[in-house]
Amino acid sequence: MKVKGSLWHRLAVGYRVKKKVRLSRSAGGTLGIFLFLALVSVFMALPLVYSVIQSLKPLEEIFAYPPRFFVYNPTLDNFRQVLALTDNLWVSFSRYLFNSIFVTIVGTVLYVILSSMAAYPLAKARFFGSKFCNMLFQWTLLFTAEVTAIAKYLIVAKLGLVDTYWAIIFPYLSSTMGVFLMRQFIVASIPDSTLEAARIDGASEYSIFFRIVLPSVRPAWMTLMIFAFKDLWNAGTSAEYIYSENLKGLNAVMTQISTGGIGRTGPACAVAVLMMIPPIAVFIYSQSSVMETMTHSGLK
Repeated sequence: MKVKGSLWHRLAVGYRVKKKVRLSRSAGGTLGIFLFLALVSVFMALPLVYSVIQSLKPLEEIFAYPPRFFVYNPTLDNFRQVLALTDNLWVSFSRYLFNSIFVTIVGTVLYVILSSMAAYPLAKARFFGSKFCNMLFQWTLLFTAEVTAIAKYLIVAKLGLVDTYWAIIFPYLSSTMGVFLMRQFIVASIPDSTLEAARIDGASEYSIFFRIVLPSVRPAWMTLMIFAFKDLWNAGTSAEYIYSENLKGLNAVMTQISTGGIGRTGPACAVAVLMMIPPIAVFIYSQSSVMETMTHSGLK
């Protein structure tokens, strides 16, 4: 006879509970889910694969009718033409490359640091107007960059930053997406008791931020780094801020190369592939952090 509350009774109840919540899925269901996810993956990767294939096609295959997906006579002439065109530029290709790398790296680092420092007090501090500030940051996410483009240009012009690197970096730092993302992750992953323990041990707020908060939210700022890198890497065509050819980025000169008429269709496809490589490489490096961030922050 089993007495209610005894060890055997508790084990039996626990076993029944576990048995109830255990998922039962047949081999056919598992295969169906695998095939569905494989189909979705192929559909999402198709544009990237097609871009690479187009860059390897000679000009006659690009304009062949009916259009063909695969390449029959692959060639690297399109990439060679891109290199030849960059050698004949008025400004050296290395200068364009330096401009893009400088703006992208400096802007990404500043954006991640400023967004994290702004998100920390919004997530853990209690001050007058904190709720209003949080709501204000969420409201700004409703507006696209085109809505505030004129206001940003007027501010940049008044500060005398037109035709400088900072004309591209500073307007991007005003984006509130990073603050919202970091705040959501800090609220979900760092308990208040951890911060209180650090304060009792005599740690300053800066020490808590750099030694506890930032290491704990590494997936979040790695995700933010991907977004910032992608946006700033593609900001080389900011013609409204940059007029000097010596300050333009790699994206701007690549766009000029690709808009040279039908004869440059092949090099244009090669340019698209070359510009995709750095963002894809950064994403592959930190893709696990992206998935963890989306789980904690509630983003879809």
